[in-house]
Amino acid sequence: MADNSKQHKYRQEIQQMMYVSGETGEPSVETTSMIEEIVRQQVIEMLRNCTELAARRGSRSITINDLIFLIRDDAPKVSRLRTFLSWKDVRKSAKDSDDKGGDADINVADDPAGGVMPGGPAVEEAAKKNKKAKVKLPWEPSSYYSQEVPERDDEEDEEEEEMNYITLQRLRKADERTKAMTKEEYVTWSEYRQASFTYRKGKRFREWAGFGIVTDSKPSDDIVDILGFLTFEMVQTLTEEALKIKEQEDFWKERSGGENSGNKKRKLAQGLFDPPNEGKTPVESRHIQEAFRRLQARPKKSRAMLNGSNLQQRTNLRLF
Repeated sequence: MADNSKQHKYRQEIQQMMYVSGETGEPSVETTSMIEEIVRQQVIEMLRNCTELAARRGSRSITINDLIFLIRDDAPKVSRLRTFLSWKDVRKSAKDSDDKGGDADINVADDPAGGVMPGGPAVEEAAKKNKKAKVKLPWEPSSYYSQEVPERDDEEDEEEEEMNYITLQRLRKADERTKAMTKEEYVTWSEYRQASFTYRKGKRFREWAGFGIVTDSKPSDDIVDILGFLTFEMVQTLTEEALKIKEQEDFWKERSGGENSGNKKRKLAQGLFDPPNEGKTPVESRHIQEAFRRLQARPKKSRAMLNGSNLQQRTNLRLF
């Protein structure tokens, strides 16, 4: 038991991520430990693959392009990650300009009421510097040419449209989860959205992920930040899939009778003096295990390629 508690270091963070993803109950230690182990396996597999990609280039250092290349088939996730990196650069450049410029920029186009006058030269220059730059990837067709096509402000590519659709879907889910919350519950939910495997936990994460064992490359801050972003997405994906499985299971139990077959009518028409319904139970480790199994299922395209052949399917860990 002692060894197990030392190995699993992110129970609190995983609980918070699960809460944001829709799990309002308190999951067991077994459930959070299983999620942590699955996420750790995913991170180790990513680092191993990135090390192989770097070795093909004749390098021992992995780059952010190696990480993004592994998830290149998941266009919405790549788009969200690029947006995350773009805004990170904006915050960094804004912080650098504040540190360098300081009070000199504030006096140029300031309003007496404390606002900034529109159209001031300092404001326009700062806006150009702090504009969200698009992260370019070496395998995209635009990188094949030396000259770049100038971007229009009102232009939106297919990836951004797809990302916006996924973002709207997630915002709609978040709205469904939060619209019935009290003020205190919403404050808690907002705080839990900041949960991270890496933020202010760099040393712990490096030891947990196997840096120095799985790969000899010393990770940059960008690598650690990307892995922090991806680990949150992994926990969210696992939790949402497990919640779907549990919902289907609960629905089937109610429909087939199960343990509460005699109380079905009573649940539909609850009287004034009837006891309250039992609270919602959290997802269990078996739901997480089934969610992981479904996420590891091979797409139909790869299975169809083996029809009528004696070749064995590859059983490498599938990243999600």
